[in-house]
Amino acid sequence: MQISVILQKGVELCPFLKWPLKKGAKSVSVAFFIQKYGGTSVGSTERIKNVARRVARFHAQGHQIVVVVSAMSGETNRLIALAHEVQDTPDPRELDVMISTGEQVSIALLCMALKELNVQAKSYTGSQVRILTDNSHTKARILSIDEDNIRADLDAGSVVVVAGFQGVGGDGSITTLGRGGSDTTGVALAAALNADECQIYTDVDGIYTTDPRVVPEARRLNTITFEEMLEMASLGSKVLQLRSVEFAGKYKVKLRVLSSFKDEGQGTLITFEEDGNMEQAVISGIAFNRDEAKITIIGVPDRPGIAYQILGPVADSNIDVDMIIQNVGHDGLTDFSFTVHRNDFNTTLNILKDKIQPHVDARDVVGGDRIAKVSVVGVGMRSHAGIASKMFRVLAEEGINIQMIATSEIKVSVVVDEKYMELAVRVLHKAFDLEQAR
Repeated sequence: MQISVILQKGVELCPFLKWPLKKGAKSVSVAFFIQKYGGTSVGSTERIKNVARRVARFHAQGHQIVVVVSAMSGETNRLIALAHEVQDTPDPRELDVMISTGEQVSIALLCMALKELNVQAKSYTGSQVRILTDNSHTKARILSIDEDNIRADLDAGSVVVVAGFQGVGGDGSITTLGRGGSDTTGVALAAALNADECQIYTDVDGIYTTDPRVVPEARRLNTITFEEMLEMASLGSKVLQLRSVEFAGKYKVKLRVLSSFKDEGQGTLITFEEDGNMEQAVISGIAFNRDEAKITIIGVPDRPGIAYQILGPVADSNIDVDMIIQNVGHDGLTDFSFTVHRNDFNTTLNILKDKIQPHVDARDVVGGDRIAKVSVVGVGMRSHAGIASKMFRVLAEEGINIQMIATSEIKVSVVVDEKYMELAVRVLHKAFDLEQAR
């Protein structure tokens, strides 16, 4: 969407828009943004006022703005804890009714703060917008969005504030989208409304080559491809929810990650590989995940269908399996290893020992939950050989043993002992020169 506005002397546009910045009256294009603010960004009334001031500046520049907000930081956890005090396993429908109230508080407070700044604003819950979802309570998926009310309010000059994380099922019940669902709400609204950009405001100022808390020399990326961001999100990067990146990639929504605590900076633009301005790096980042556990079922028959016999009951228990290795068979037997989330370790171990081991006559089931996954990610790997061998050499030089390996076109992942994870990340970051500006 492109409209025109006359800037008054001294008014500055946001820094990442490549339009004139100051001095004199200039005619410039302005845009339609979806802005999403997470729980830390609206964690107090003072922070909500800061968000309101930022939104008001955008609005004063002529941009159309739809704001999506999460519950105030800690509020969803507080509500879930209350539910568990009453019911050991809270009813999913009633839990959705309860935890959706956190965002309702945020949208009302933000609209009040905007009106205090003389900015016309209107709040909507997910059901009022009619973000229609399926009926899978606590993990619903968006089916459609009724955009009429939002468009009418935008045309009338209002800022629209929408509760993230929630929608309404076909039977009229309140639903929630799962942890991090506000990101998905923002991207879905950007797709439905054909916004120019979906901006995710958080407590970091973009996507880094790795976590700066582990590697202080980590560098913020100006751009990253959707493919790389999908891999980073799935491999442990916590900046964006995986589903929101998938949604953005599917509907070609431009995403930008920015800090809600800084007024300057371009953040990181997540876009498509064919963009001619992409940074030409072989490796874009190092991802890691501590929440891993490894299980091996020893001495299983080496015959067709054995993988299904082992993993079928695990899948039936709603447990996601990540890396899988089946060793070469000897004497008609083989070993079968896989990883799961650390929270699922004990449940998976019990399933294998109680149901699988006696059924397939396996010799033993062993495992451990003190492992970590470290991954190098980059679209440049498609055209550069030797990335995996370099990664393995660097780890070997530090005495770090590799327990499992998985690869794709744009990533190499290894499982190592958890105590070596941070060392692995640091030496790989240095080996691939990720601290160097591109």
